[in-house]
Order: sequence, then C-alpha cells, then structure tokens
Amino acid sequence: MQNNLVIYNSLSRQKELFEPLHPPFVGLYVCGPTVYSNPHLGHARPAITFDLLFRYLTHQGYKVRYVRNITDVGHLENDADEGEDKIEKTARLEHLEPMEVVQNYLNTYHRNLDQLNTLKPSIEPRASGHIIEQQEFIKHLIDNGFAYEVNGSVYFDVLKYNRKYNYGKLSGRVLEELQANTRILEGQDEKHNPFDFALWKKATPEHLMRWPSQWSEGYPGWHLECSAMSVKYLGEIFDIHGGGMDLQFPHHECEIAQSTAALGKESVRYWMHNNMITINGQKMARSLGNFITLDQLFSGNHPMLEQPYSPMTIRFFILQAHYRSTVDFSNEALQAAEKGLQRLFKGIETLSKIKPADQSTFNISDLRKRCYESLDDDLNSPVLLSHLFEGVKYINSVNDGTAKLNGPDLESLKQLFSTFVFDILGLKDETEGMRDEKLTGELMKIIIGLRQDAKNKKDFGTSDKIREELKKAGVVLKDKKDGAEWEVGF
Repeated sequence: MQNNLVIYNSLSRQKELFEPLHPPFVGLYVCGPTVYSNPHLGHARPAITFDLLFRYLTHQGYKVRYVRNITDVGHLENDADEGEDKIEKTARLEHLEPMEVVQNYLNTYHRNLDQLNTLKPSIEPRASGHIIEQQEFIKHLIDNGFAYEVNGSVYFDVLKYNRKYNYGKLSGRVLEELQANTRILEGQDEKHNPFDFALWKKATPEHLMRWPSQWSEGYPGWHLECSAMSVKYLGEIFDIHGGGMDLQFPHHECEIAQSTAALGKESVRYWMHNNMITINGQKMARSLGNFITLDQLFSGNHPMLEQPYSPMTIRFFILQAHYRSTVDFSNEALQAAEKGLQRLFKGIETLSKIKPADQSTFNISDLRKRCYESLDDDLNSPVLLSHLFEGVKYINSVNDGTAKLNGPDLESLKQLFSTFVFDILGLKDETEGMRDEKLTGELMKIIIGLRQDAKNKKDFGTSDKIREELKKAGVVLKDKKDGAEWEVGF
C-alpha cells in the first residue's frame, strides 16, 4: 500500500499529505443531487470525480465508507430561504406527489450513473429520512446559543457564530463584506440578519412536505441535512467532504458553521471541490436553461448535439481534465474525447495480441511508478492518461516490430492497463453498446418522422397512437415548434 496520496485542502489553500487517516475507515461524504429534474452533464462530473477517488482509495487498500446524500426536501428556489421548494414546484407543475418526483428522478439518476460505470456508494441517505436527526441537531444549536426561533421557524445566528469562530474560512468570504452587499429581502424581516440561514421553516398552508416539531409543523433547511447525516454515518470527525465548486458557498460554509457550533469542533479534515462544466464559458445549469441531460447526450437528441455520445466518451471527456479545472462543452471536444478513447482501447486490443520476445526495450516499472505518482498528486487524471498513451506508443512499437517486450514485462504491461484503465479510471469497452445507441437514435428519427407525416396529414389518431405506444415502452416525446424531442422516462 502506498501512503503518499496528496489531496487538496481548500481550508489551507495548499497540498497536504493525506495521512494519518481517521480510523477505522476513510470517511468520504459527497453532496449528491437535489432530485427534482432529469440529471444533466453537470451532474456527471462530481459523480465521476468522486468515483475516481473512491476507486483509487479502495485500490490502495483503504477501507472506505462512501456516503452520498440525496436532497429530497428543503432546497428552496434561492439561497436566501425564499421561494418554493424545488421538488414541490416540479410536483405542482407535473401534477405529481413530491416523492413521486423524487423517485422518478432517482430511477433516471441511478440508471445514468450505471451507464457511466460509477460504483454505488456505501450509503445513500435521503434528507426526508433523517428529520429526527436534523431536529436533534437544531436542539444542540439552540442549547449552545447559536440558533433562535421566530414564529415557528429556526435560524442560525451567523454574527454570533463569527464572534467565536470564523465564518467564511472555506470560501474566503468576509462577513463584513457580506453585510455590506446583502440587501433586505421582502419576507425576511423575522431574521435577526439577512444572511442568517434557516435550520427549520414553518410550513405555509399550501406547503406539501411537512413534519411535526416542537417549533412548528414544517421542514428542515437545505444546509442542515449534510451536517446531520455525515455525523450519523461517519462520526463527529471524518476525512473527506466533496461536492461541486458551486456548493462551496453558501452550502458548505453553512455546514461548517452548523457542525462547529453544535459539536465545538470542525467535522471535516479535507474539503474537495470539483469545478464546473461550462458552455461558452458559462456554468451549465438548469436555472440558466443551458443544460443537456445525460439521456440526451447518449441519444444525440438535443439541438446542440451533432451526434450521440456514449457514456464512456462522457466519462473519458471528464477524466481528461483535472477535477479542479473547468471543462467547456463543445461537440469538437466530445468528438476528440471519443477518438482518444478509441485510440486507448485500440492499444489495449493490440496488446492482447502481442507475443512475448526474449528481451525488453521498455521499462514498465518506471511507467507504473509514474502512473501512481500522477494520482497521488491530487488525483491528476489527465497526467495519468498521458502516461497511458505513452504506454500505447510502446504497444504500437512492439506490434510494428521496432521494439520488444519479454514475457514478464508483457504481462506487467497488461496488468498495468487493466488496473488503471478498468479498475481505477472505470472505463470499459462499449463498442457493441455504441452500435446499439446509434441504432436506437436512428430508429427514433424514423419513428418521429412517421409521426410528423401523420400529423401533417391530420391523421391525429395515428400520431397519438405512436406517442402512447412509445410511452408504454418508456420513451417520452416532447413536441417542439420545429419537431419533437424524446427521452427515456420511467
């Protein structure tokens, strides 16, 4: 086992040795999605980033407890504790029960993550399943003097916390600047300060998701769930907390404040944040309307896509950039990733056919050492891939007869590619699957075309029948001005 993994610590802004680990396991907590609409490309990045970390720590012999939460209550439309719950809003628009929205999303989310070949977490707790734990956490905060109740709602007192601790240490936000730049929003006058955040909200009469408490019938604030669930499953101090860069403030900053105020100490030893996927330099987000769902990427069924892209192409596309750097979406970039992935698997296929020679002209041990060093240095997957492509050059040279590998080195190189490509990077050969995805896309174009012909002829019976039969098969059609889009939905 190697013990020199280096991990980025956002609190100190420097690299530190990831030692010693908190016994008896590596505690890894990652903020999962708010489950109110179909997963998009932006959701794939944290899933793949922390899957890589999970795989590598496990490969290095560590026992890892990987907890990834599901936010299914309490995330309002803005971070100022105002607006409708995102899940409830979707439920009202689609005439569904809130938990029906959650389940529909989770079915798609888990299917997409399986397609991306991410390993399942050890525990995947839901916020709605831990209301009691969140209420107990609030009681600790009130008892310690860092929370207050007003009209049935409970808020965290940021100013009081900052007098004893340092609010803003993760994100670098200075409270005085927040005070100067924060405007008083309508409906927030019950807070002592506008930047105080909700721990418990009293439910309005029309609010669907609500639970009894000693303060009111209501629901927990968004930030509270992670503090309560991480402590429950990983203990009061655990190793790594991860999530997207957009969660650093206010979500993770508030989480640090909650946990420190309740426990008298910080819970997290290392913070890791993956950066964003952007389109034309702008963050990909549903709120901005510039998102592409994973199902659309896999089918090619989106105006911005020139073709379908396989799940492994998406995984390779994300892994070829360092997790702390932004990744800008474009068809050119995805097509380049597709070609790179094909070249990597062509090299592995060629490797399987090579016959051993009586001597070697390459140092496989040195290549392996450099592969490990790249991941030990802050999970540098793009450098790892560059070393693997160097290995592909070795393979092609041996296949061309300009270089040699003896039996032990040949087996060592095969093991190296198996370990790093399949086990750690989580890539897999999906040639047959790619053919199936392409065929599916072409068939759907034909079916949509036939339905459009029926509509043009005012044969609405046939048009409606095609839509209903596709729905029974799990395919949802959405009519647009210039045609129709489709996605898999259950």
